[in-house]
Amino acid sequence: MSRHIQLTEHGKLKHFLTIEGLDKALLTEILVTAESFAGVSEHQVKKVPLLRGKTIVNLFFENSTRTRTTFELAATRLSADVLSMNIATSATSKGESLLDTIHNLEAMHVDMFVVRHAISGAAHFIAQHTAPHISVINAGDGQHAHPTQAMLDMFTIRQYKKQFEGLKIAIVGDILHSRVARSQILALNTLGVSEVRVIAPKTLLPAHVKNMGVIPLYDMAEGLSDVDVVIMLRLQKERMNSAFLPSESEFFRCYGLTEAKLALAKSDAIVMHPGPINRGVEIASSVADGPQSVILQQVSNGIAVRMAIMTMTLGHQGGTS
Repeated sequence: MSRHIQLTEHGKLKHFLTIEGLDKALLTEILVTAESFAGVSEHQVKKVPLLRGKTIVNLFFENSTRTRTTFELAATRLSADVLSMNIATSATSKGESLLDTIHNLEAMHVDMFVVRHAISGAAHFIAQHTAPHISVINAGDGQHAHPTQAMLDMFTIRQYKKQFEGLKIAIVGDILHSRVARSQILALNTLGVSEVRVIAPKTLLPAHVKNMGVIPLYDMAEGLSDVDVVIMLRLQKERMNSAFLPSESEFFRCYGLTEAKLALAKSDAIVMHPGPINRGVEIASSVADGPQSVILQQVSNGIAVRMAIMTMTLGHQGGTS
């Protein structure tokens, strides 16, 4: 169903809701298209006219600074008109249903909804019920998926490692509550990495984690040995109670990324984090700010990748030429 709703009859992106059901060729096309946009931010005039005349609405029912801002910048750099809804003061907080809000915005002749919602499946729901000409991008739904974050992470890995074949990737931390991890795992396996390891205490791993195409490990020394990429995840304290962890300090002692633990990985391993970072909880500042960290590059890459996905879903192929 996800594949069907996301693609046109010609196999092009109509919506971008999940990595699930998308093939290697399409994910690679996103990365190649993003590459063509990567230099736009360096131009004196940081705009291309590809989405001139289009209207993109950011519907963020959950707080976000980094994701919302990069979507706004991506749309603006494509010359689209951007409307960011303040959901806290919108009609949905006054009793209007989600679909009423969507249909009212449709009546204003918008072209795209970028949706972040606390409920898993919200972006799919909107895509199923919106007008045929409108595209929907999932900017994170519940604990389900965050596909644009996964693709900017893939873009960053490709930037530094050139290819996916043969890579060993370690994803560390709160796998259980992470929509980012779910999307990353799907993307990494689709793109053909050699091995995806997830490292966490058993309380922070999904019950059927082995069915996700990963190797679950509980020890950092074993998990980080000889890996090419280390992806740290935020400890999502708002989604858990004290039963998951003895304490943050104990979590950092066992699973926090320090310089000593990073030394177990390959010498040219890169360190990633989707943010926001809890310094001293999942990662030491010396590592987050260190020479192997590409965390700020991930943020920069988010603009190019979201530009690519916006143009592809609205029927434009290629980049700035």
